[in-house]
Amino acid sequence: MSDSIQIRNIKPSDNAAIAAVIREALTEFGANKPGTVYFDPTTDHLYELFKTPGSIYYVAEQNGIILGGCGIFPTEALPEKTCELVKLYLDKNARGTGLGKKLLLKSMDWAKENGYNQVYLESMPELSKAVSIYEKVGFEKLNYALGNSGHCGCDIWMLKKL
Repeated sequence: MSDSIQIRNIKPSDNAAIAAVIREALTEFGANKPGTVYFDPTTDHLYELFKTPGSIYYVAEQNGIILGGCGIFPTEALPEKTCELVKLYLDKNARGTGLGKKLLLKSMDWAKENGYNQVYLESMPELSKAVSIYEKVGFEKLNYALGNSGHCGCDIWMLKKL
């Protein structure tokens, strides 16, 4: 078996594993609260959600184990040619390896190649390490939310021009 990490499109069989990674990360950081993806029923059905036109979801896999994921979604009511960077979460053993940044950059490259010119995201103070990474790749904080993600538990909003 290879120890290399493969980044690929999500498959139906990945749903349970990536949902577990997301919920474990939110719990670990004390961000498992209402109004977040922790309680969003689509978290258990990401393969189906990301069949939506204008979306993609990547998972990182090593030796058959899902280490994390990240995606792009055409969230309702965003400005024209703006997508949302969504559900960037990593297993605790994969953090600090550069994998999150790889998933983030791959997702943003896909967005640009598919006609988007801005990427929006929502986060929360509990995920300060992620927010720091977003700032390092050029995201800027906003004073208000864009679009209608349905995640009222997020109070950090960021935007990056592609």
